[in-house]
Formats: sequence, C-alpha cells, structure tokens
Amino acid sequence: MSAIINIFRIPELRRRVIFTISMLILYRFGIFVTIPGVNPIAVAYSRPPGQSFLDVVNVFSGGALFKLSIFSLGIMPYISASIIMNLLTVVFPMLGRLQREGEEGRKKINQYTRYGTIVLCILQSYLILLNAVKSTNRFNEPLVSTGMDPGWFIFIGVVSVTAGSMFLMWMGEQITERGIGNGVSLIIFAGIIAQLPIMLWQMLQDDSVDMFPIIILIILFFILIALTVLLSTGVRKIPLQYGKKMLGRRMVQGQSQSLPFKLNSASVMPIIFASSLLLFPQTIFGFLGETAGSWPGWRLMQEWLNPFAPSWYQKAPYYLIYTLLIIFFAYFYTAIQLNPQELSENLKKYGGFVPGIRPGTHTRQYLESVLNRITLPGAIFLAGLALAPYFIISFLNLESNQNIHGLAYTFGGTSLLIIVGVALDTLKQVESQLIMRKYDGFMKKGRIKGRN
Repeated sequence: MSAIINIFRIPELRRRVIFTISMLILYRFGIFVTIPGVNPIAVAYSRPPGQSFLDVVNVFSGGALFKLSIFSLGIMPYISASIIMNLLTVVFPMLGRLQREGEEGRKKINQYTRYGTIVLCILQSYLILLNAVKSTNRFNEPLVSTGMDPGWFIFIGVVSVTAGSMFLMWMGEQITERGIGNGVSLIIFAGIIAQLPIMLWQMLQDDSVDMFPIIILIILFFILIALTVLLSTGVRKIPLQYGKKMLGRRMVQGQSQSLPFKLNSASVMPIIFASSLLLFPQTIFGFLGETAGSWPGWRLMQEWLNPFAPSWYQKAPYYLIYTLLIIFFAYFYTAIQLNPQELSENLKKYGGFVPGIRPGTHTRQYLESVLNRITLPGAIFLAGLALAPYFIISFLNLESNQNIHGLAYTFGGTSLLIIVGVALDTLKQVESQLIMRKYDGFMKKGRIKGRN
C-alpha cells in the first residue's frame, strides 16, 4: 500500500500513471462506439455461440468485435504486421540490414509495419463486415439497419474500423512514450482483463451449470497464473568471464557475468502462430457459411480439429497437432530471437568466454546445445499451459455452456502469458522509478522479476 501512495508523491511518475490510465479508459469507452449503420440493440443479442474463431478475436479486441465497434479488430492487425515484418527481416537480407542500421533503419521498418497494418485492417474488416451484413441476432433481426445500402455500409465500416485500429496503434505509442509500460501490450491487457468478469457472469447465467465447478475453475485459474509466472521468469544463466583489458593507462580486472537464457524465449508467439494456422481454415469456412458445407473436408475438419468435440478420440488430433505446432514454432522463434553464432562472435570480440569452453566454434556449439535443451521443456510447458483450459473445462463438464469457448480463450495460455507478462513488466518499471528516487518497491525483500 505504501508503494502505491509513493507513486503519487513523485510528480513525473504520477503524470505517467494518470496518462496511462486515462488512455486505457478512453479505449474502453471507444469499445461501445459502433460502426455507422449498425443497429446496436440488435447487436446486443447477437453473440454467436460456439464460433471459436470469432471468440478468440473478440477476446483480444476487448469484446469490441461482437459489438461491431470501430475498435472491432483492436490492436491485433498491428501485432500481426509486426510479427510478419520480424519474419521478413530473417527471410530478406535487405530488411535484415535495414533493421541493423540503428534508429533510421528501425523507423523505416516501423513505417513498413504501419503500411502492413492498414492492409491487414482492410482485408479483415471487409470479411467481418461482409459476414455482419448477412447475419441476424437470436431474434432474427438484422444487425445492419435495413435502410442502409450494404455496399455503402461495408465501405464506411472498413474506413471506420481501419481508422479505429490505427488510432489504437497511435494510442499505444503515446502510452509507451508518455505513460508507463508498453502501450500496445497494455491495450491488449486491458481488453482481456475487462472480458474476465463478463465471461464469468455470462457463464453464471446458465442454469445448467452448478456453482461448485465454477469455484473449482476459478481456483485452477489462479494456479495457472502461478505456473505462468514460473514460465515467464524462469531462466538458465550461463557464467561468463571477461579477461583483463586496458582502459586508457589503467589495467581493468576481468569481470564475472552471466548470460541469461529464458525458459520461454519465444513468449506467446508459438501459441499465436499455432492458433492462427488452426483457426485460419475454420475462419474462412465460417465466413463462407452454408457454401462450405458442400465441401467434404469441412465436416472432417469440424470433427477432428475441434477442441470441444464430444469424445476424447475426436479431440486428440487437435491436441496433438496443436502441441507439435507450438513446439515447432518455439524452436523457430527462439532461433530468430537468439543467434548462437552472433553471440559467440560478440563474446570473442569483447574478450569474453564461457569458463571451460574454447572461444569460437566450441562456444557456438555449447550455446546451441543449451538453447535446445531448455527450449524443449519450455515449449512442452507452454503447450500444456495452452491446453490446460480445455482439459479443465472438459473435466468439469462445462462444455455445454454457450460461453465456454470465449472463456477457454480468455483463460488460455496466450491470454495468461499476456496478463502475467504485461503486469510484471509494468510493475517492474514502476518499481524501478520508485527505487531510483529512494522509495521502497512493491516487495520488502528483493525486487519484482519481469521480462528482460
């Protein structure tokens, strides 16, 4: 409590915290601003139960998608464009060189990312609005006003949703610059947190669900949070030794340091990539509606790639494919983020070495073996965390609840990693500001361990 009081004693930190909270409140108000031409009363009764590909988008947009808000896509197009750009810098050497050129190169990469965000916004909003024009709510009322021309509505909607996502991108940059924490991550964090009580309340409204499973579900949710903290903060430290060197006319003694490798270096990216691959065909066929039913593979996909299938043998293919994809992308993204060859060259360049390991090729091979050993258990842990909500919901017999799909994604591995990671990172930044000004942090002994 004293740490919270100290936050408002420091003028600069107080301004940053208030600015961040104000921006997040503005974001939550914008969730309820619907696209021109939408019937908000009809939309209020239009939540499509059981469409998991829409549930996952709705969770990360803070509930804006099912309201057909101007923030329907949230900040996710910007996240997707950033991921694509990171991959392209590995594939295309020209972009890789541009990224290493310093501040000017990063500005150019950010510019390309923004262009990619606009393209993704236009494509995704067009598909969503095309589906909205054809849809009705549970009372068979159209979601779009009958006096609105469908083509004109789609055009206005695409412009509105694209502008909304770009405004959120700008808002995230402002929070990062003038507030506290990472702005883009905080916007996603605020949307997920806002959905938790809504999902639980909708679930409690179902008379077929007993209170005892709900209590067990909440307890297990906190256990999953604790496990997520362990996954986010777990590191393997490799000892490093630096030799003596001359600084001016003085001989500086060698120092002992450590090189930390995180247990989960790829963070949430493996889950995002794996989910996207599995949800992509379902999303396309979901938008096609009845037309997709004539394709023979669609029924097979519904039966064998459905985490909420009625029997375990039908769920098994989804669980197996999902786990293998997460493990694959964990190795893939770790290889992009951490390059043992580059690390070994930098160590050799600055006179550092791993005790007992010869510099150069032997150091590279040693770093590769350590990364491979810690990535596998980290990836399996990550896959178990992503699948845990499905196992828990199935064990508690809650699959018949209409809101369970959204709840599973809200309690899922991606959401938990974002919630825990952003919370730790933001609290760590606040604590650093407090300690820098000789105030106590949030913990009496030690400091909060966030992301490096």
